[in-house]
Amino acid sequence: MKIPAFGISRQKKPKSSERKSKFRRIQPLSRWHPGARKLLGYTVTAGSVLLCLLLLPTRLPGMELLGIGPNWLLIWVVAWSVKRTVFAGALAGIVLGLLQDSMTAPNPTHAISLGIVGVLTGLLQKQRFIEEDFISIAVIVFVMAVLAETIFGLQLTLTGDRKVTDIWTYYQRVALASAILSSLWAPVVYYPLNSWWQQIKLLEQ
Repeated sequence: MKIPAFGISRQKKPKSSERKSKFRRIQPLSRWHPGARKLLGYTVTAGSVLLCLLLLPTRLPGMELLGIGPNWLLIWVVAWSVKRTVFAGALAGIVLGLLQDSMTAPNPTHAISLGIVGVLTGLLQKQRFIEEDFISIAVIVFVMAVLAETIFGLQLTLTGDRKVTDIWTYYQRVALASAILSSLWAPVVYYPLNSWWQQIKLLEQ
């Protein structure tokens, strides 16, 4: 004769109800307090900048060409500036350039090149010369990477510490390698951040 397992069935029910209650506690972002949403937005933005800083000296398979890696901070500046004002792009470029200087050398500075990248990207969006798709973002990053390396090479030329021919022979290779890799890896940074910023902007409105 089988004994009904009343005790086992009673123990299983509370566990399922507890799990459901835990899932219900996680509320969507639309129900969050505006201050908490802003704090989360700032945290994600700052975390993405920190991640790009950490990736700068990293050389993983597929992230190196002629000893040069992608310019992650430049990609971030383009992703930030493409839908913002010229001032916001310039400010982001200068701040990230100073952060890069703290990891490398302050002279010559990266703040000038990244600041100009932020300004030009903001101007492109204002004039509506671009569309938001994979090809246009990759092209913008490619052009801006070449421009940033050219500005950095000009700074080295003005210091007069090295021969001009040696500087430009080296930076021709650097600019091309950096531009190719940065444009290929641009969607990895752009699309997650852009979708996140768009979601936060819609919730604030």
